[in-house]
Amino acid sequence: MALSKLGSIVLIGAGNMGGAMLSGWLKKGVPGASVTVIDPKPSDAMQQVIADAGARHFEALPDDIQADILFLAVKPQLMDAVLPPLKRVVGQNTVVVSVAAGKTLGYLQTHLGEAAMVRAMPNTPAMIGRGVTGAYANPKVTDAQREAVQSLLKVSGPVEWVARETDIDAVTAVSGSGPAYVFYLVECMAEAGRKAGLPADLAMRLARETVAGAGELLHQSPEEASKLRQNVTSPNGTTAAALGVLMADDGMQPLFDRAIEAARKRAEELGS
Repeated sequence: MALSKLGSIVLIGAGNMGGAMLSGWLKKGVPGASVTVIDPKPSDAMQQVIADAGARHFEALPDDIQADILFLAVKPQLMDAVLPPLKRVVGQNTVVVSVAAGKTLGYLQTHLGEAAMVRAMPNTPAMIGRGVTGAYANPKVTDAQREAVQSLLKVSGPVEWVARETDIDAVTAVSGSGPAYVFYLVECMAEAGRKAGLPADLAMRLARETVAGAGELLHQSPEEASKLRQNVTSPNGTTAAALGVLMADDGMQPLFDRAIEAARKRAEELGS
């Protein structure tokens, strides 16, 4: 669906994630005049983006506003305060999209009533247009609404739809929290390099660029990750020696199994 024909969009929250999505929408063709931003104190840079696009901005919800798409991009702990006034914004043809971690559609319905709703989980690389978003739509979402939401979400990167809302907790554990795991991998590689004798700053530069380059190769290559790994691994070579440790029975896989399950359980707890 063309971004220029999505109807009225109301964005609640223009912080890091909301602001990044808004900037992407405007760059890709969403008319500024169709967007209303509700945020008590956006950054100076975001205020300029809003003004340059000709979008409307209010510090609090005005009386005379409705939305074809209501986008909730506020922190989960703020939702109890933010949601009640929004009920009057939700019309018969409104689709509500929430990117708040852990907040279920059932929770949203207690505040907003029965409505077409999408629960989405983007990740922080969305801020540079390289994210991935998992999404679930409730049965009230029409094909046209789903297509409209897809058009907005994919501005930040690929969108993967799941069949069950509970799968969003696993999406959160894998990709929502996943960038932090990769950043920590860089920290661990750099520290191991330092212990192997490299200057700390050099070890960090090597680790950063290695992970960034490997990620870009993975992004551009049609090969499976396992194939790319095998391509780097010469028999009885240095990479094979390292992988013998990382792929041992007590290596990375069981560690990641426990980490992902801990994150999934915590997402589940936040939604209960």
